[in-house]
Amino acid sequence: MKLPGIIASLALLSAGLWGQTGLDSRKLLQPPIDTWPMYHGDYSGRRFSTLTTINSSNVQSLSLAWSYRTGVGGIKATPLEIDGVLYFSAPDHVWAVDARTGRELWHFAWQSNGGIHIGNRGVGVYGNWLYFETPDCNLVSLNLKDGKERWHKTNCDLDQFYYGSVAPLIIRNHVIAGVSGDDLDRPGYLSSYDPETGDLQWRWYTVPQKKGDPGSDTWPNEDAMRHGGGMTWQVPTYDPELNLLYVTTGNPQPVIAHKNRAGANLFTASLVALNPDTGKMAWYFQASPHDTHDWDATQVPVLIDGEINGQPRKLVALAARNGYFFLLDRTNGKNLVTSPFVPTNWAKGIDRNGTPIPDLAKMPQIDGALVSPNQGGATNWPPPTFSPQTGLFYVGASRAYSVYYIYDTDDNPQGWGGTDRGGANLGSMVQAIDYKTGKIRWSHPWESGGRSGLMSTAGNLVFTGDGSNNLVALDATTGAPLWHANLGASVGNGPITYQLDGAQYVVVAAGDALWAFVMPKR
Repeated sequence: MKLPGIIASLALLSAGLWGQTGLDSRKLLQPPIDTWPMYHGDYSGRRFSTLTTINSSNVQSLSLAWSYRTGVGGIKATPLEIDGVLYFSAPDHVWAVDARTGRELWHFAWQSNGGIHIGNRGVGVYGNWLYFETPDCNLVSLNLKDGKERWHKTNCDLDQFYYGSVAPLIIRNHVIAGVSGDDLDRPGYLSSYDPETGDLQWRWYTVPQKKGDPGSDTWPNEDAMRHGGGMTWQVPTYDPELNLLYVTTGNPQPVIAHKNRAGANLFTASLVALNPDTGKMAWYFQASPHDTHDWDATQVPVLIDGEINGQPRKLVALAARNGYFFLLDRTNGKNLVTSPFVPTNWAKGIDRNGTPIPDLAKMPQIDGALVSPNQGGATNWPPPTFSPQTGLFYVGASRAYSVYYIYDTDDNPQGWGGTDRGGANLGSMVQAIDYKTGKIRWSHPWESGGRSGLMSTAGNLVFTGDGSNNLVALDATTGAPLWHANLGASVGNGPITYQLDGAQYVVVAAGDALWAFVMPKR
């Protein structure tokens, strides 16, 4: 870690802001073992656990420990596990339950003023305080111990049809919060708040706000910029040594009818590195320039410490919705690998920066254009995982075609101005990608579809959900199925794992319930 980061972390420790019953800040800088302290398990986004009590030789003995039903709708959150307690959310709700038994400890219900209730990805924790976003655009802080509200702050404008769904990320004394907005022709942004007071520290807009701003030359005018989209509804990742925050951004607007936004439309559909103390951009890489297919790049940027050509490199990998796997040097954003992880037909090549070059014939047409992937994307928001043990990047993927039509040919189109229809769905699968080359090492197809979040472990396992409401364990080296349990509903996000009293648990959300499976220490 660089000196400023070390000093800031030590200052928090010496100030006593991390209580004995709260989250120990040192856990944020370690692989998750007896805890799962943040959305991705740690800052890297790998969703990898070093635990081996559950492994490929004994996973068949994994048994149900408990289940907890909320009764308020589907759970899309990743639970956090801290000091034997699980904290998780659904729109307008947060719960704390005993991680060993599933017994409810407290439940907080927000009195909503509206907003889109499509889902909530989870909560963030700082010391003895918890943070979550509400559909009606508030960032709320609760006491970790009893769920009582401390404060709430407005993070977006409900009247402009923004809403909140993303799990906050805590970096030292910054609560990082994104915004959501389905089909919203307003600018996306990322904000940082003081964890104690809720005061706004900085705000970074994903699209330029005026001429002369970085990226403004990729838009035709200021009006197009200010209605440019680029929402930030994926949880970022972070490198403490470089002190860089890695943010992925949504699609530009209007998304299908694109006549009034000529240019690459930075920094939409991009991976951007920011300084978390100031919100200043260090570098960017655009996955889909001038996106016309609703392929936002809001997938998880996964940090990998590996080797390229025998040299150690600090890397960041992204399996994007547009069907391409990208590997970058995370110190400067230089592209090292660009490779499709499902068949695609929308690009006519790769430029010298590693960015796909859109084929104009595959942009939406009045009489239709057959395009792969479809609007749902080659992957979507459910998180991937990376195992340093196998060197493989695992992602839930789909092969599908659809026909993209444009029906608003006006010079200033309104709304989407087009749509996609029909096509063919050729199936879903887990793709295991060699991070060094982008080549598929193995592929495990699902007979009934499905594309859930994933988690890998040092026990040579990958956990995920299939299309038949099962939690499944795959062999991380070969992709062979080893174990499954039917949950009665599809897996809502990526599983997590932790160890308490020598027993390893795997917890996953499905429908309105949490399910916990356990392997006792033998």
